[in-house]
Amino acid sequence: MTGVGPLETASSRAPDRVSLYRLLDPAVLADPYPLYRRLRTEAPVYWDPFLHAWVATRYKDVLRVLTHFSAACAPSPEQLPALGMEALGPVAEILVRQMLFLDPPAHTRVRRLAAQAFSPKRVERLRGHIADIVERLLDDVQALRSMDVIADLARPLPAIVSAEMLGLPSDDWPQLTRWSRSFAEVLGNFQPTADRTSRVLRSVDDMTAYFRQAMREQADEHGDGLISALLHAEVDGDRLTEEEVIANTIITMVGGQETTTNLIGNGILSLLRSHDQWERLRAEPSLVPLAVEELLRYESPSQHTARLAPDDTELGGHLIRKRQGVIAVMGAANRDPDQFVEPDRLDVGREDNRHVAFGWAAHLCFGAALARIEGQEAFAALTRRMGDMRLTPVPLTWRPHLGLRGLEALPVEF
Repeated sequence: MTGVGPLETASSRAPDRVSLYRLLDPAVLADPYPLYRRLRTEAPVYWDPFLHAWVATRYKDVLRVLTHFSAACAPSPEQLPALGMEALGPVAEILVRQMLFLDPPAHTRVRRLAAQAFSPKRVERLRGHIADIVERLLDDVQALRSMDVIADLARPLPAIVSAEMLGLPSDDWPQLTRWSRSFAEVLGNFQPTADRTSRVLRSVDDMTAYFRQAMREQADEHGDGLISALLHAEVDGDRLTEEEVIANTIITMVGGQETTTNLIGNGILSLLRSHDQWERLRAEPSLVPLAVEELLRYESPSQHTARLAPDDTELGGHLIRKRQGVIAVMGAANRDPDQFVEPDRLDVGREDNRHVAFGWAAHLCFGAALARIEGQEAFAALTRRMGDMRLTPVPLTWRPHLGLRGLEALPVEF
């Protein structure tokens, strides 16, 4: 993020020892909601000198940032040397072409072309096939009477579906998952490290070569896969370049996997910790669509995102200077009592649930419809087939990722 921080004043600083930077503490990462609650109450919009950005945690402020602030916050390759991050040049080349980091009219152009290949109607047609994949994955563990929800279901399900949607061999899903996890480390983490940078650069090189080869194989045929659809998408004579296809294939693959894996893992943990809600869902399977929305709100797979102030702007009583960074904390907004009744209570029947787990407005997550269907089919099958599921009494470890909230493993018995 760019911009020079303001002179700190008592009104612009966070309370002593309270900063979003505290998510680096594993204990805080395991339960960030007390931190979010204190920030919402004591400093809902504040300048964080550790992150060199403003932080917004109230629902109304987060919504305004998501709706009106600039998404073009990924540094360009030319800006990296000044930030001491020139090694990440190849990553920046990809980020600046992804619709996630574009503003209109560039964002409108790319999304309009990609929308031809990724419509909700097209995704809905996949529901039966997704249900079959879920059943097959659960068949593999049913007789064992135990499973790791992450390794056995939450990770392979979206990876297999993503591979098939892209028109890639479904057997390649383990490799696609490794690339996805690696690339995701640059999205929303506060501290780049030499080891992380090296791993991400290797993944970018390998992914780019892999997808370029897939494009060549699909260039002369109109297949059903997303890569082919992106290659051939055309609106008023405009088409995506090869580099744009690669960049947006990568973000579609990463977003499609990370969001759904975390939705399923976080969701099962939340339900088993609130056992009355698990039993209610078993008894009322028609609540599954509402339950998915509630689980997205309650333990948001994506916790925060960055934006830039388009002009000098007032937010929460503070002046945000043009091009200063603002971190919109969706995980905090989704627990705001001014927006949600009893926000810290899980309610699978909650109806008034305008959460921001998938973002908002023009940058609403491109794969939201697919993630919802995958989550619905996974929870429906688990409550039907493994209704006596319970947590295995072992310590849980949250992935050391500050933007994408998810577990390393979730062992259960049934």
